[in-house]
Amino acid sequence: MTLVIDGHSLAYEMENLCRLFYPREKIKTVTEIQEGDPFVYTGVKRLPEGIRLDVRLKAGKTERNHSELLAADTDDMELGRRMAVVLWNMLSEVCGIRPAWGILTGVRPIKLYGRLASQMGDEAVPAYFQEKLLVSPEKTRLARLTWDNQKTLLSLSKPESYSLYVAIPFCPTRCAYCSFVSTSVEKAAHLIPKYVELLCGELRRTAEIAQSLKLCLQSVYIGGGTPTVLSADQLAEVIAAIRGNFDLSDCREFTVEAGRPDTVTIEKLAAMRVGGVTRISINPQTLNDEVLREIGRKHTAAQTLSAFELARCHGFNNINMDLIAGLPKDTPESFHQTLKKVISLSPESITVHTLALKRAARLNQEGAEGLRADAAGRMVSLADGMLPQSGYRPYYLYRQSRMVGNLENTGWAKPGFESLYNVFIMEECQSILACGAGAVTKLRDPYSNRIERIFNFKYPYEYIGRHEEMMNRKDRVKEFYESIGRHR
Repeated sequence: MTLVIDGHSLAYEMENLCRLFYPREKIKTVTEIQEGDPFVYTGVKRLPEGIRLDVRLKAGKTERNHSELLAADTDDMELGRRMAVVLWNMLSEVCGIRPAWGILTGVRPIKLYGRLASQMGDEAVPAYFQEKLLVSPEKTRLARLTWDNQKTLLSLSKPESYSLYVAIPFCPTRCAYCSFVSTSVEKAAHLIPKYVELLCGELRRTAEIAQSLKLCLQSVYIGGGTPTVLSADQLAEVIAAIRGNFDLSDCREFTVEAGRPDTVTIEKLAAMRVGGVTRISINPQTLNDEVLREIGRKHTAAQTLSAFELARCHGFNNINMDLIAGLPKDTPESFHQTLKKVISLSPESITVHTLALKRAARLNQEGAEGLRADAAGRMVSLADGMLPQSGYRPYYLYRQSRMVGNLENTGWAKPGFESLYNVFIMEECQSILACGAGAVTKLRDPYSNRIERIFNFKYPYEYIGRHEEMMNRKDRVKEFYESIGRHR
């Protein structure tokens, strides 16, 4: 596809919008007219009488043209919205699909919902979502429910609050859909001891900085990768480095992703319990063994059930389980059976992801045959219907690029078991201090909403080889908070 951007700075938004309708097309963005099929032209000209907006679409033998004159004082946000609506309607008509999230292509629709609610009031937002942003009634209701359940959690974050993220970038194997920075243990087992040693050093340094700034730790999240790929002793060492250096007196939640059921053992569960972990995540993704084999998972559905029971027997009363809608060889009927079985286990929270075909994922590179947006949509709809009936409420929601069917990821929880970390990071309401390879510290100014990021080296070998260089970047945390003090 050729996308022409003429006289405006909305290339990113228009490209993402085109990708909703042509997810497998390579989109070539240019500033001068070049023929292509499909071909999209978006133009803005500022004239004495107003702003002229032109949108043209050519796909095969089909052509659509639209031109209108907007008021001269139309701001950039409204101009972008109007352009997106015109293009969305054209593409929808030509392609025969109506993406449920309308013109929204961003990661955080609930953050947008909340901002609009503060500007126009809660009651006015649903109509704006549907009429101005073309969001379907079903997704609008989901957004409203999520926002209603999230407001109380957001109020817990204070200007001095922060959360801690700890990255363990190793997995037993790499899943076919995965695009995260993670390394299979088969290739990198020899790096783990040194990695753990240096990670504990970074944790100590981060704790010193947080304490010197009098920040208040609210939640801890050890993710990956698969943190439970570490041995019980290594896992205990990382947890001890957190407990021994950070002030956890106000910490409301301590999560460890025990994602792969085949990495869950009695010894590791004991290490987490002794270390004060309050929440774990055991992620089946599916309970269909054929689908598990297709996506490169080496465990079985039976191992998932066994790991869950083992965790319950060892006193874990806050367990999350992840599912993915749209996996290859899965069907709505099979997904329905998975959902029924997971609900019967009664975990405290269930997160329903939609498959995202990232460029770096093997599944995308191999063509991802048989993936149907309509099937993924039916799976997500099943979850949206069944989970509320079983006592779960949506409390956080986010979207990714290249999601099958342009759908969403939704966290569902029983009341009182919502993950604070998930809400805090997705709604960007507080700083996240991050440690480990691939981790990104996100600093948020509570008084201006300014956000600054500090990136750690991506890969374990870089993290180890250039550790001192990376540690020096930690000084930017102090500089950021000192600048807040100067400008208040």
